[in-house]
Amino acid sequence: MLACKRSLSCSVVSALRVLRRNQVVVSSPARRCLSTQTDGEVRIAKILKEKFPLASSLKVVDISGGCGAMYEIHVESSEFKGKRTIQQHQLVNQALKDEIQGMHGLRIFTDVPKH
Repeated sequence: MLACKRSLSCSVVSALRVLRRNQVVVSSPARRCLSTQTDGEVRIAKILKEKFPLASSLKVVDISGGCGAMYEIHVESSEFKGKRTIQQHQLVNQALKDEIQGMHGLRIFTDVPKH
């Protein structure tokens, strides 16, 4: 019985993660209508929008199942132009230094706009 509950719980968490990964947050005034963000996602997105005001794309996803222990961040900004990937990631880490202390893990993806 316990194994069945645990399996069901893991299945639900996995399904929620898949749904969450498909959500996109753009750094414009547009808002997502049919989905909700966790408090952590909102807080981190706000910090990144302030740090990278020229970002053409910004996505923050809590990949820990909603508990705020691990996030995946995608930032596309012209502010990264001419910087190596490691330098881009260092800028994101610096912007989130206080937030990172409470995290278990962080995945960072950065890019320069193609246009």
